[in-house]
Amino acid sequence: MTESFIQLNTGQNTNIKECAQLQVTIKCTSAPSALDVSCFMVNEAGKVPSDDYFVFYNQEADPHNSVRLQQIEEWQSTFVLDTHKLRQASVEKCVFTATLDAGHTFADVRTCQAVVQAGSQQITYEITQATAETALIFIEIYKYRDGFKVRAIGRGFFGGLQPLAESFGVEIESNEASEAEQALLTAQAEVAAASSQTAAPVADPIPSPPPLNLTKIDLLKHKVTLSLQKKKVEPIQARVAVVFDASGSMYHLYRKGIVQEAFERILAIASAFDDNGELDVWFFAKDFLRAPSVTAKDFENYIERTYKLGSKGGTNNEPPVMQDVIHKYTIEEPNVKIPTYIIFFSDGGVSQKGKIKQLITESSTKNLFWQFVGLGRANYGILENFDEMEGRFIDNANFFALDDISKISDEELYDRLLNEFPSWIKEARAKGILA
Repeated sequence: MTESFIQLNTGQNTNIKECAQLQVTIKCTSAPSALDVSCFMVNEAGKVPSDDYFVFYNQEADPHNSVRLQQIEEWQSTFVLDTHKLRQASVEKCVFTATLDAGHTFADVRTCQAVVQAGSQQITYEITQATAETALIFIEIYKYRDGFKVRAIGRGFFGGLQPLAESFGVEIESNEASEAEQALLTAQAEVAAASSQTAAPVADPIPSPPPLNLTKIDLLKHKVTLSLQKKKVEPIQARVAVVFDASGSMYHLYRKGIVQEAFERILAIASAFDDNGELDVWFFAKDFLRAPSVTAKDFENYIERTYKLGSKGGTNNEPPVMQDVIHKYTIEEPNVKIPTYIIFFSDGGVSQKGKIKQLITESSTKNLFWQFVGLGRANYGILENFDEMEGRFIDNANFFALDDISKISDEELYDRLLNEFPSWIKEARAKGILA
């Protein structure tokens, strides 16, 4: 039973009851995108000692396990703080923040709260005033004499995760922030730092920490994880492949960079599922190209670099590339009993329906699941009739079409891509296809 309940207003602070363990929850009741929550463990200068002290979905604890991200949900995350270890740490405060996807602001978020639980003491801070920024600093927990205090901040921040992290000394690799945004955010950070400085100056300058090297793929990977969590699906270990239609009608999608964007979104699935984060890639038209496999380390401009290796244009010819995919995962790599998730993009004009049906039927006894994605409104033939396809050992294929993949959100895309694959895994294990 809660012994004491304290409600903070913006700018207020209070003592935290002495307790071996604190629980900090950042949450809201609804938001237009997932709430990406982070903790920055900063020194007197307001900077992280190194990137190891940035605790978030891709790094769930600091080196000493004094702050640990225990639970991540779409609109709520919980941290556990070991107060004994924090007293020994070379940080002065823990700053708890949240960001939204680009295009959304906290003006569209309802009931933002930070809740600190220290044994029977509960301290709550609710942000009631809407903010038009894409990032929000909720609270900070800081050392005070022999204990800790909590301060309600409630300050908005423009630009999302990258500039927010950089204001605390963490550098994130991204090409998306403009120079104007960076100038504005740097000025914001300097004003905030000046207002929070104590009277005593820092004697020695703190060296800049090395960059964290967090890429766009890491951010997308988090959305893959959230999609699985919403479906209550355990983490998946699987090989991932993508097959891109490279026929003449697809040329404008390559030229506009839409295929590169789709590739990056699929690479995030491989980063989440594959033990080494590797994505296998094929292109096809009349002929096909098995392209070099890729990881998040070398994803930039991959389509432009790789697509030049193959012949552009021509008509659709699905069977040869499907045969090569099957050959790689069943002949070249036999007796591997982990799932293989094949995402197959096509803008229609599907031919040789009988051969496609034969290949899918034959591979239904293998550890292969085919997820076909139609781009635009076209003739997809047999791909639209998987639910009626008979003669298979197990239902091993799914299809859906997108009018414009560049306009569908990451959340919706991952929800659709991961709709049938998890249930196929369960059935394939029950029938002995998977270990």
